[in-house]
Amino acid sequence: MIQIVAAALIWLLVICLLPGLWRRRDYSVLTAAMTISVALTLNIDQIYVGLDSVLGGRNFVDLLANVCMVVGIYFLARAIIRAATPDETVEKRHRAGIFLLAAVIAGLAVSFSAIVTQGSSTRFMLDYGNQWPAALYSSVQFLYIGFVVSVTGITCLRFRGDMLRPYFRASFTLIGVGCAFAVFLVILVLVMDVMHLQGRLNAMRSVSSIYDAAFVAAMVFLCVGLAIPPVAHRVLDRKQSATEEELVSDLTRIWEKTTKKRQDVRLVRGTEMITQQDRAKRLHRMLVEVQDALLVEPGLGSSLDIHDLNVLNAAENYLAGPFVRQVPVRRRTGERAL
Repeated sequence: MIQIVAAALIWLLVICLLPGLWRRRDYSVLTAAMTISVALTLNIDQIYVGLDSVLGGRNFVDLLANVCMVVGIYFLARAIIRAATPDETVEKRHRAGIFLLAAVIAGLAVSFSAIVTQGSSTRFMLDYGNQWPAALYSSVQFLYIGFVVSVTGITCLRFRGDMLRPYFRASFTLIGVGCAFAVFLVILVLVMDVMHLQGRLNAMRSVSSIYDAAFVAAMVFLCVGLAIPPVAHRVLDRKQSATEEELVSDLTRIWEKTTKKRQDVRLVRGTEMITQQDRAKRLHRMLVEVQDALLVEPGLGSSLDIHDLNVLNAAENYLAGPFVRQVPVRRRTGERAL
């Protein structure tokens, strides 16, 4: 049941990330979400047994799921570190991370090959965790996950205050908390591995109940934290579009009135179609032309009533704001990368 809930959460995150895919410059978060969701889906008992029987009943699905998990964790860390690290250091870290990931995958494959199994098992570590190769197999995976999520969590909590937008600060905070739960989860797994080797099965089962709660908590915080930026961006984008549409409509009347004698210098035509992408540019151009007209012919100012002046002031304030789509303002690259 835990695996089904976790898989559902991460697939919901994938759904949240899919809209606006075309305008993303970095797909690390989406790649992480998809590979982790595949890993968790493969661990659902019915899917595991069905797929593993096709592969000969040798538990290759467990290896595939764990490889997907470490790959997903790598891309998750890459996205967060890109979000808070100066550009000149990103590629260097990326190369080192790829080498480490390759070494971990090789370690998983080698240790897995040494485990003696007897048919498909949906409780792989419970059934075979008393073998040293199985303990090594689990340790390689979770030590890597522990290291990566530790770095990721520290990065999030360290740089969350540098994010200009409040929803990015909330996102980094929640991801940092999720990483803290994930580190706690890793510690529990390593403890259970040692207990299993020692034959302390009752104590291991006691720790297992804590593991389940920590696993769900980690998934919830991570998924919610990663979902906040794309969801908040879409909500704010709709609000921004509505504001721009209203301002363009109100400013058009003022623009027609003040620039009607200056047809030769008009760059914006009243009959032009406005798309969502160029609405802010049109708003900016009309405001400039109105201001130019008032500068050249100060007498035009007397034709403007209080409503017109309020519209001009609102347009100026909006275009000077930090979140206008044509002039993205951020303190760090993370507000673009996530």
